Amino acid sequence: MLLGQVFERFIKESPVSVMVRGLLEKALCPQILDELFERSAKTQYTRELLFSTVVNLMSLVVCGVHPSVHAAHQASVEKIGVSVTSVYNKINGIEPSTSGELVREVAGQMEATIRHLNATMPDLLPGYRVKIIDGNAIAASEHRLKELRQINSAPLPG
Repeated sequence: MLLGQVFERFIKESPVSVMVRGLLEKALCPQILDELFERSAKTQYTRELLFSTVVNLMSLVVCGVHPSVHAAHQASVEKIGVSVTSVYNKINGIEPSTSGELVREVAGQMEATIRHLNATMPDLLPGYRVKIIDGNAIAASEHRLKELRQINSAPLPG
């Protein structure tokens, strides 16, 4: 195996990170993501930019590899093959039904793994399916302090 010794070192020193990477690669498989997009998108379509590419870019931002979508795009512009404007247009056009289907698909895969490992959490309210919804509705009058508006790491209002 190419880089076998390096991989073995990671397995010994950080087995959880290796397992999580494997699970994420399985759950976010490009072929599965693109099929999911094809069956759930109603108005959007695929020309050059695949849904799986957008998910990959977003995951790089969410996981802190790049600070923004633009930075993630710049880091792999040749591989992506479209302009950053096209990427933003694709992101802005992703329908809620597609996002919901993505969550259902990944959650279903992870649920099967969790059940197989017998690692389920006890019911919050036995006999009921409990969903936790978290949201913020910040009033229009709430803004960052003037001194903190230019600092990206400054706390948000609310």
